[in-house]
Amino acid sequence: MAVWGSSATAATASLNPPTAADLAATAATIRAQAGKDPTGASLESLLTGEFALQSGKLNDASAAYLKAARAANDAVLAERATTIALVAKQDAAAADALALWRKLGGKGNSLAAADATLSLRRGDERAALRQLNLLMADDPDAGWRQALGVLTAGAKDQKQAARVLEKIIDGGKMPQRNLMAWVAFGGLSQRLDQPKLTERIVEEVVRRFPGEPRVALLRVSQLREDGKAEEAAELLATLVPLADTDNNLRALIAEQYEGLNDYGKVAQVLAHGPQDEQTYALRASYLARAEDKPTLTRLYDELRADAAKPDPARRLLLGQLAEFLERFDEALSWYQGVPGGSQRSVARLRAANVLHKLKRSDEAYASLRAMQSDASAEDDARRDAYILEANLHSEDKNVAGENDAFASGLAAFPDEPELLYARALSWERRDDVARAEADFRRILVAEPDSVAALNALGYTLADRTTRYQEALELIERARAAEPDNSAIIDSYGWVLYRLGRTKEAETELRRALTMQKDAEIAAHLAELLWETGRKDEARKYFEQARKIDADNRSLVRALKKYGL
Repeated sequence: MAVWGSSATAATASLNPPTAADLAATAATIRAQAGKDPTGASLESLLTGEFALQSGKLNDASAAYLKAARAANDAVLAERATTIALVAKQDAAAADALALWRKLGGKGNSLAAADATLSLRRGDERAALRQLNLLMADDPDAGWRQALGVLTAGAKDQKQAARVLEKIIDGGKMPQRNLMAWVAFGGLSQRLDQPKLTERIVEEVVRRFPGEPRVALLRVSQLREDGKAEEAAELLATLVPLADTDNNLRALIAEQYEGLNDYGKVAQVLAHGPQDEQTYALRASYLARAEDKPTLTRLYDELRADAAKPDPARRLLLGQLAEFLERFDEALSWYQGVPGGSQRSVARLRAANVLHKLKRSDEAYASLRAMQSDASAEDDARRDAYILEANLHSEDKNVAGENDAFASGLAAFPDEPELLYARALSWERRDDVARAEADFRRILVAEPDSVAALNALGYTLADRTTRYQEALELIERARAAEPDNSAIIDSYGWVLYRLGRTKEAETELRRALTMQKDAEIAAHLAELLWETGRKDEARKYFEQARKIDADNRSLVRALKKYGL
């Protein structure tokens, strides 16, 4: 769940009149159209479309936008109508809007991508293939990215995407000398679970780009996805010496080691070549994830030997290293020694946290309250001091103190989204879904177009209540704004599953997992598979989720539910 929102009148929030922000946005759109539509013939339809979109009624919104586009003879509105209809999966309306968009002079990659998406939806893979090939031919530098996006997010299902991808490779229409394009399509083939096609792409890339280290990285990725971790690690080891003078290659190698969950190797790779504060911080974070305290201690000793100068970034990093190594007195000294700059506020917050770990809670809370009342501190830092105070009270099992910290923070910063988010997390953790929902809706009152809040509230209603239709409308609003956001696609798949639309839900959840390897998405897909009788495949995705994040709450709940 992303951002939380709320309202004191949560039960009637969906009936609230348009906010000032809603009306201002609509007015701006209307003003932009005034020159093209002097009679105002599109005004009523445009308003209808805007408010339908705000209500998550995508079918009504696409119809209204199409009507407005026809009245105004405006290509921008026709494009908007096409986009909304595609998101709503209203293929007939999308076809009408696309035809109007083209008639009004629309052209370019966006129109071609919409055309190809519609062809895939209709099952006309031949037309889609022709359109995707033309897209890549007309714009070799950027067209392939659009084609990749269509296959990733526009195909009906993974099998269709894989078929069309294979035909693209067979037809020889890929950008011939663009290594990034070949690597990206190879990665898509892997995510679509097409090992034979991936092998073909790897072989073709090796043939076309001999001696290029990044080609070997594609092979490493293939081996890793096939479960051949030892072979992947052996091949990676041969690439490390090549990265001493190539920062980008070094980062890519580190990324592959991260995929192998070998965080110690990530840190070793990052230790090659020039070092700066960012590199040191990355090395430290990966060593911490690897729980490699001996190496982390050596890095700490190396950095503190050169810490005579009052460099804020270095002192902050040393404080964080000492804190992880449980040298709390040293950590406190480093934090309190940060002299100024943007790091000072972070150091003050970390110092309070260390005081709490040292069982000096009174001092910790006093320092946070001093920060909250410090007029010279940035507002974000003062806000974070309230959030940290609440979190420390939570660790102390002091519910009243936690609630008071949030209340004080919201008194100082009324309706501040980050505070509402943190408090909603607290309510949800304590299974007080009604209050969590109230805080979600308060965010949406102030920021009605907050995609994160829309998605988070929609997901919460889908996951923790039976108000599935309301959840769907909220998620639809988020999808209209960010149709290619994997977290939103996951929420959409989950609410479809809860609505009993299992086939559609499976397609969306697989699409989301193709776009992002995430424990929560994998757990959702696994639960759907388990409930539909495919328990062996479900176990595969439960295991994948475990490897990504064994502590994920959705995963833990599902495993407990099925006794796994």
